[in-house]
Amino acid sequence: MQRLIVHPSGPLAGIARVPGDKSISHRALLLSALATGDTTIHGWVDADVCRATLRCVRSLGVTVEETPGFTEIMGAWQGILTVHGVGLHGLREPADVLDCAGSGTTIRLLAGILAGQPFTSIVTGSEALRRRPMGRVAEPLRLMGATVLGRQDGRLPPLAIRGGQLRGIDYAMPVASAQVKSAILLAGLFAAGETIVHEPGPARDHTERMLAHFGVVVESQRTGSAATIRLCGGQELTSGGRLDVPGDFSSAAFPLVAAVLVPSSAVRLIGVGVNPTRTGLYDLLESMGAAVGMEEQPPTDATHPASAAGEPMATVSGRSSALTGIEVGGEVVVRAIDEFPIFAVAATQAAGTTVIRDAAELRVKESDRIAAVCTELRKMGADVEERPDGMRIHGPARLHGALVDSHHDHRLAMSLAVAGLVADGPTEVLDAGVIRDSFPGFVETMRGLGADVAWAGDGE
Repeated sequence: MQRLIVHPSGPLAGIARVPGDKSISHRALLLSALATGDTTIHGWVDADVCRATLRCVRSLGVTVEETPGFTEIMGAWQGILTVHGVGLHGLREPADVLDCAGSGTTIRLLAGILAGQPFTSIVTGSEALRRRPMGRVAEPLRLMGATVLGRQDGRLPPLAIRGGQLRGIDYAMPVASAQVKSAILLAGLFAAGETIVHEPGPARDHTERMLAHFGVVVESQRTGSAATIRLCGGQELTSGGRLDVPGDFSSAAFPLVAAVLVPSSAVRLIGVGVNPTRTGLYDLLESMGAAVGMEEQPPTDATHPASAAGEPMATVSGRSSALTGIEVGGEVVVRAIDEFPIFAVAATQAAGTTVIRDAAELRVKESDRIAAVCTELRKMGADVEERPDGMRIHGPARLHGALVDSHHDHRLAMSLAVAGLVADGPTEVLDAGVIRDSFPGFVETMRGLGADVAWAGDGE
């Protein structure tokens, strides 16, 4: 298992770019496969979780070419995929089990597509993924007419899915979830009649934006934080043409928080996706008194017209700041759910008490993120109290370097690395290779900004 060595850092400074957004990369690839004609995806992130989606799409008979190239809208060398779409009904029965690796997005969104296919598929993944609940996806797909079998009455993978002959449903989600909503809408493409999804609170809307980019009519009506989304089945997806993936805000969170915490730092991150359903951490940092900024960028370039599939982009900046503890709960939790490990690191340096509640979903991520974050930050001297649906953090704490463990969780590994930058003495993060699940080039990006971080054996 690869180890990461982190030393206390001097000021961080400079401009950086983060990898393409994982959520958008997954959706761009899946919808391109269902479209008629070719789509080129620029800025697709070559992370392990997105590569799992690529393998599954190819196993379903879709030809995808990979080409390294310059993505002008992002101003950096990024991966380019050319997807030769097979149309709504062109997928082939896979010859083997579809391995989603550690990607919850892959298995849930793919389940929606497979529910509409006239063949049987089996989807599985890593040991951690096989512990993640799938009942909230399986239930509405069964109501639409698909057969979904799995362990513990279909609640856990592997899942066997037999689709075809779906009917639209009017479904009220008990809990707001972008992945569940997306699975239902994708199945709705293959269903007779109208599919209606009632969303009880805010959730990511990347799927709706992406469907519209591919010519699908999707209606969305929002009342307060709730929404109703409607889609008629049988709509063909047109070619996506060129599609540019913005930088991943979840990846930008790590250098952004590092800049806020490390004294005398100032960092700018260019081309970051700032969909308001994803920027909860930014709002939380502002509430704590952080000097953060957001300068919107146009999604197209006059010389090289491109589309970010309706996703807003911005240059996000952060400077070292004095923070104050806050209470976090309610709908902002959904908009910041993936960023709570790094937010907890920020909270250890805030004056006063920070309380996180309404975040029980953190217990069924790649790790039990509530327990794991508390355990590892305590090793570094943080005053952290675990709660059933969150945590209480007292600060500011003087952190010290320690031997910590990622719990095979990419976000926890990077969060502990950032904590190590403001700790006394060296920090060693075990099982840190998992960082490549979502942020290939994390170490290189942080070193480029001045952080003292290196893989064990390479610059110790």
